[in-house]
Amino acid sequence: MSLNSYKTNKKLVDKISAGIIQGKVFHAYIIEGDSLSDKEGFSKEFCKAIVCKSKSGVSCDQCVNCRKIDHDNYEDLHFIESDGLSVKDEQISKLQEELKKKPVGERHIAIIKDADTMTARAQNRLLKTLEEPFAGTVIILLSENRENLLATIRSRCVLYRLECSASNMSGNEMAEEIFNAVSEEKNFYELKQILNKWVKNREDAFVLLDGLERLYEGLLVGNDKRNRLHRREEIIRDIELIEEARRDLLAKVNYQYAVKNLIIKIGG
Repeated sequence: MSLNSYKTNKKLVDKISAGIIQGKVFHAYIIEGDSLSDKEGFSKEFCKAIVCKSKSGVSCDQCVNCRKIDHDNYEDLHFIESDGLSVKDEQISKLQEELKKKPVGERHIAIIKDADTMTARAQNRLLKTLEEPFAGTVIILLSENRENLLATIRSRCVLYRLECSASNMSGNEMAEEIFNAVSEEKNFYELKQILNKWVKNREDAFVLLDGLERLYEGLLVGNDKRNRLHRREEIIRDIELIEEARRDLLAKVNYQYAVKNLIIKIGG
């Protein structure tokens, strides 16, 4: 693969490639996208594009650096993900120790998955590195919701948003049917039937939450004319309930319970 394989994000890929070719690689990035968007895969291709020996800005998939990243054994690539429900302070501390060392190649690259789950202490610790970055180091934060990151962290990163792939669009259909059913005050038995039709596993549950979040964000910013029927406080409350359900899923709560509990609360 390469960055060029992300066809639905062509404009973003072109922007990233041009920056790398021109030598304009920033020290920190936030890659934001829905839970089912391939943020991790995209970030690895981003790394390959930076360090590729043959096709800088895209990657060749053949050179030693590309092959090492593909096989997760590139010495200067550091990967962190949440330990349980969050990325902890100790994990960021260990990363900082690694970044202080001289890289084997030209630069250290760090990918922090679930960055928006970092504890307050972890974020404040990372902020010190973003304020005084180690020479050549690139830190990539993967996030579903950048608003969960400190404003001071966001201000020190370049933000890239991955567009929804076609496979995620079914989440919009799910969200529309369930939202309409709740608005029409259908009884729980009818709502349960709709959920059973759409949500058959944990992955479906995440797709539903992504669809609902997009729908409610449209209501919040006024892109959806139905926002006249919903008070701002109600919309914000429901978005918070969606995030609560997402945290339940990430904590391995039964997916059926998580989505049914969400719909009951939204239906109020």
